[in-house]
Amino acid sequence: MRILTYRKTAQTRLHARHAENSKRLNVHVSKGDTVRVMRGEDKGKEGKVIRVYLKTGRVLIEGINMVKMHRKARTAEETSGIREAPAPVHSSNVMLLDPKSGEPTRTKARYDDEAGKKRGRTKERVSVKNGEPIPRVR
Repeated sequence: MRILTYRKTAQTRLHARHAENSKRLNVHVSKGDTVRVMRGEDKGKEGKVIRVYLKTGRVLIEGINMVKMHRKARTAEETSGIREAPAPVHSSNVMLLDPKSGEPTRTKARYDDEAGKKRGRTKERVSVKNGEPIPRVR
C-alpha cells in the first residue's frame, strides 16, 4: 500500500489566492466628490460619492442607479415593504466634476516641493482641462 503524501505546492497556491483577493484597485474618485455619470441608464445625472469599493472598483453615488429592495419585517412592530436604495456603479463610467466650471474633467497628480515640509513633497489632484487644483473632500 502506498503512503499518502501531501504536496508542498498546496500551501503556495493558498497564499497566492489570498494575495489575489486582497488586491485594491486605484480609483480616480474619492468619498465626497461630485461626479457625473457618463455611461449607462443614468447617463448625464450628477451626484455625490457616498462610498468607494476598492476591491471591485465601484462607487456608490447618491440618487444614481436606484434599485428596489424587498424587506421582510423582522419583528412584530416592524413593517415589511419595498424600499429604494442606490446600487454601486463602476468607476470607469463616472467623471469627476471640476468645482469651478462644473464641467467633467480628468485628473492628474501634481507634486509641490516645499522646503518647510519633512518629506518635502505634497501631492494634489489637478484638472487636466484648466490646470486648477481640485481639493479633496475629507
